[in-house]
Amino acid sequence: MSSEHRATLTITGEAPVHFPILTPTHGNECVDIRALGGKTDRFGYDSGFESTASCKSSITYVDGAKGELLYRGYPIEQLTEHCDFLEVAYLLKNGELPNAEQKAGFAATITKHTPVHNQMVNFYHGFRRDAHTMPVMVGVVGALSAFHREAADFSDVEQRSLTIHRIIAKMPTLAAMAYKYTMGHPPMSPRADLDYAANFVYMMFANPAEKFKLNPVLMRAFDRLLILHADHAQDASTSTVRMAGSSGANPFACISAAIACLSGREHGGASEACLAMLEEVGDVRKVAAMISRSRIESDRSKVTGFGLYVYRNFDPRAKLMRRLCTEVLTELGLENDPLFKLAIELDRIALEDPYFVENKLYPNVDFYSGILQKALGLPASMFACIVAVARTAGWMAQWEEMRADPEYKIARPRQLYVGPTRRDVPAASARV
Repeated sequence: MSSEHRATLTITGEAPVHFPILTPTHGNECVDIRALGGKTDRFGYDSGFESTASCKSSITYVDGAKGELLYRGYPIEQLTEHCDFLEVAYLLKNGELPNAEQKAGFAATITKHTPVHNQMVNFYHGFRRDAHTMPVMVGVVGALSAFHREAADFSDVEQRSLTIHRIIAKMPTLAAMAYKYTMGHPPMSPRADLDYAANFVYMMFANPAEKFKLNPVLMRAFDRLLILHADHAQDASTSTVRMAGSSGANPFACISAAIACLSGREHGGASEACLAMLEEVGDVRKVAAMISRSRIESDRSKVTGFGLYVYRNFDPRAKLMRRLCTEVLTELGLENDPLFKLAIELDRIALEDPYFVENKLYPNVDFYSGILQKALGLPASMFACIVAVARTAGWMAQWEEMRADPEYKIARPRQLYVGPTRRDVPAASARV
């Protein structure tokens, strides 16, 4: 990273001020404005942080112009083709893909920590049976802070690794328990003979009195689904992890905060919204009219799942998600599934529509994700939970990177105050 060239800020009537320019491995150069306040007694204003880098990171890179997503330099397409989720989780944490011995050791460690304390079951009984699973997850994941208080000690590298292993291992168990609770079914204990994705599916769908058969095609698709959601650079939930973690909060509390952020409709709730949109349209014959209405300013929100702020080209995850949809529906004999046919038609018409083409509104990962998860047997209320389970690998890698950063400090964004100027409280008689 180089800072040999500089940017100059000139404020009328004042001497120019110089700032270093930082050059990344990939992406846009960044003007280092950390000294802006001290040099000019002014701050930058950037609502939504659209032009501000909040940290240095070597984990994930998104190139919106090229439609490229890299985990530690590896393209997402290659990772989904050649790796499983735990290999990707290891990569995100350690920076390199594991060899056979490292993979076996990592998998064994994750398996060891998959069970949760028996008292955790009691937490679920405090929620309504019809509660959405995301607020349930916010509560039970946050409660892990009370069971693993030693996780608040970040000074020990081994303790940090243990915490990361624990939370990655326990997330599927907690999510499956949330699903079982809302269904009124007894929770299933994890099995040591199953891999990460298969164990997750087993805990969600198996029942004590029935023999459960795992379909390898569906298990592989589910594993790839987790890989596609494992990290996405500094999105809202990841930034939440870093901001909460910057205060020294217990890492389980940081993940709970991230899940709360992810639960929003504009973030993890988008797949659920896309599926709801397709179900509302219901008929392929209505697609053209819906596309036409979307050009009207007040109606544009009706076409959910097209366009993503960070991508100015195709979302590479969407292409892979569409392929997974085809594989799974074919395996299940659902090639003519009405929702999938509707999605394909909407995809085709939108990509030929001048407005969508001109504004580069391509299908994003959420557009096909809902159909895929529904085909896998997941209810819409679990869609964001699946993302949370997958994203935990990325969140914890980001958290650990932040803790090890020598430039780390507590997050404290500035504000542009636009309220009343200083004023005095009037006497009581004047307020009558």
